[in-house]
Amino acid sequence: MFEPIVVADGAVPGHWEGDLILGLGSSAIGTLVERTTRFTMLLHLPRMAGHGSEPRINNGPALAGHGAEAVRDAISRARVTLPDQLRRSLTWDQGAEMAQHAHLRIATGLHVYFCDPHSPWQRGTNENTNGLLRQYFPKGTDLSSHRAHDIEAVATALNGRPRKTLGWQSPAEALALLLKAANTDPAATTG
Repeated sequence: MFEPIVVADGAVPGHWEGDLILGLGSSAIGTLVERTTRFTMLLHLPRMAGHGSEPRINNGPALAGHGAEAVRDAISRARVTLPDQLRRSLTWDQGAEMAQHAHLRIATGLHVYFCDPHSPWQRGTNENTNGLLRQYFPKGTDLSSHRAHDIEAVATALNGRPRKTLGWQSPAEALALLLKAANTDPAATTG
């Protein structure tokens, strides 16, 4: 399902873009970026037991840690930390890691949309964020070596970094202002 205009324009808070950054040995970290505030959440996707020591089983679990079930569960865990007005939709590319999108929708109520094939600009906020994340997680490195608290520290640093597109506010400041406005005026974030 392709996203409606209200999702694509980024004016209404609560619409997220997601992707994986991939590393050496099929390691990965999931990225979720809120379009309005540029607030970033990172998904720790550790390798599963047996990775590299057991033969790959056709249609078996993705032992690299970023299979559809692992990504679905990581997004579900991240989603529950958000207030309702920030849980509207998620736009992803056409990757196999989102094969459980229907289960994600049922479990979380999150609308999931997909970009056109080979159209990364349809998730431009996420593509930009992934470029910034490569300062912390360079290409060609093993991303599985990073523990959950290491990844959270990177998200905190990125969310504290001022952005020109936000009038030199940081994503954390923009999110705090958005939540403050929502608490004083419930109509401020509807849509």
